[in-house]
Amino acid sequence: MGRKKKPTIEFRFYEIPQGQSCLALLGEKWIRVYGETINTLHFHNLFEVGYCRYGNGIVVLDERVCQYETDMFTVIPPNYPHTTTSETENFWEYFYFDVDLVAQQIYPGNVPKQREAVAILNKRADLTHGYEKPEIAGIIKSIMEEMRDKKPYYKETTKNLIKTLFFMIMRMHKSMEAESPTLVERETGDDMMSIKPAIEYIEEHYADEIRALDLANSCNMSETHFRRTFDGIINMAPMDYLNLVRVQKACDTMKKTDYSMEIVAVECGFGNVSTFNRNFKKFLGTSPYQWKKNKDNYVGKLLDYNIHALKGW
Repeated sequence: MGRKKKPTIEFRFYEIPQGQSCLALLGEKWIRVYGETINTLHFHNLFEVGYCRYGNGIVVLDERVCQYETDMFTVIPPNYPHTTTSETENFWEYFYFDVDLVAQQIYPGNVPKQREAVAILNKRADLTHGYEKPEIAGIIKSIMEEMRDKKPYYKETTKNLIKTLFFMIMRMHKSMEAESPTLVERETGDDMMSIKPAIEYIEEHYADEIRALDLANSCNMSETHFRRTFDGIINMAPMDYLNLVRVQKACDTMKKTDYSMEIVAVECGFGNVSTFNRNFKKFLGTSPYQWKKNKDNYVGKLLDYNIHALKGW
């Protein structure tokens, strides 16, 4: 009997605009047939909240296949594989926020409390009817309307609404602790969840010197088994994925600061400018200097970088 084929995963990196509390994907652009040209799972670097304005179809949350319909919403932690498919045009709207940043804002200086809150929020992914959780549905729609209308003080209002949503999702997840199984519980070891600790380790320590062995240890695997498992799921070597994340962080740093390339390289985990330049060109096809001069020409490549890079594509 042949070995079970592992799923391919696509990584979608999103950045929150400077001065905002979330990235909102709203409007008629998101009226579409979902999954029409994409049949792979994907995951994000940010926490995703989606609301189905109208339509019906399927949401896949890792290995769980769920039917959705109008007025249902999703809350999906970062690094959690998922996808949406429909047979006809549907209308979803989304926003994304940084879980760690919100936890720091809620519990400034209290690192243990921040970690506890993030762990609760990231405990599971959910697809829920708006009428079952009307308070959460109302907050989600309020955030979307604030980001859509941009009335005076919308930034401040959105920031506080996201904090409220943060607590409401925590409350929902705490109330579900007795339920079994949760969506993040898995009986198999060789799926996305088995390498999730390594992905999270990279997100937290990308600026440090990281070895493949460090990532393997975070997943309680031997280095050989870890490399084979990671490559089999992501179709990218662990160290290549690490360098991609570093390039993404470098782009964010260059957008927000006037640091020299030497400082950007060091702050984002590259030992020197030469290594930084080589990896930057590998993923974006240009040098960091040219990207900074013409970043609008290249940012699209980075915001939806196709990690799985299937052979023949």
